[in-house]
Amino acid sequence: MTAGSGTLWVVATPIGNLADISSRAVEVLGRVAVVAAEDTRHSAQLLSHYGMRASLVSCHDHNETEQLPMLIARLLAGDDVALVSDAGTPLVSDPGFRLVRAAHENAIPVRTVPGPCAAIAALSVAGIATDRFAFEGFLPQKSAARISALAALAGETRTLVFYESRHRIDSMLADAVRVLGPDRLATLARELTKLHETVMRLPLGELSVAVAADSNQRLGECVVVIEGAAPETAGPLREGERVMRLLMREMAPSRAARMAAEITGASRRALYDLIPDSDET
Repeated sequence: MTAGSGTLWVVATPIGNLADISSRAVEVLGRVAVVAAEDTRHSAQLLSHYGMRASLVSCHDHNETEQLPMLIARLLAGDDVALVSDAGTPLVSDPGFRLVRAAHENAIPVRTVPGPCAAIAALSVAGIATDRFAFEGFLPQKSAARISALAALAGETRTLVFYESRHRIDSMLADAVRVLGPDRLATLARELTKLHETVMRLPLGELSVAVAADSNQRLGECVVVIEGAAPETAGPLREGERVMRLLMREMAPSRAARMAAEITGASRRALYDLIPDSDET
């Protein structure tokens, strides 16, 4: 710890309902010298709602590196700084990692004020196993890259958790059906804690159809929770991928996928989806 330095507070804020902020978060945000916010306009509304007048500075994906020297200097000078994102827990698919890392590298204390997190909130209501899960954040925007990312997760036995935007939720679900199959249970948790909150739990194929048919389900902030692969299918897929990679050294990718499927019993479709676009013939 650097003598005389301030503390960097990582503060969780509501994901929708403003009543979900903790009294400790209000206390910390009300006394720090600076609040580093992903969007100062958004955070200003939250601070104003609770009568707080902290100095706001922007700290987002595009300026975090440039803001570091000033924020670290303030901390080293003894000022306390709070880091907040637009909603939920900072750094969970949000900016802030560089600031937290720099604080540690400068022996500045880093403390957490825990609270809302959309991924954890969705898991708690999904009705899908929560003892082991993999948080994957946002998938790639383009379908080909998204399919490749999903294919790499096809053998994952842990529950999968994704964030997705309203602009891509229907295409994301369609790609998930293609890669993971229509039968896995999945839950769409949308607009959590807000007025139009919905939680839909269906087999992945049915969920995709339901979302495509109802434009209301393509509005707002979305979390998708998908059950992991059954252990009896995960093993063959992993072995199939290993064999396919070896065969691809000697033959075309499509033929390698077909032969690997015959050898290991893995799904040919799943193996083919694992082939990088640049390797397809």
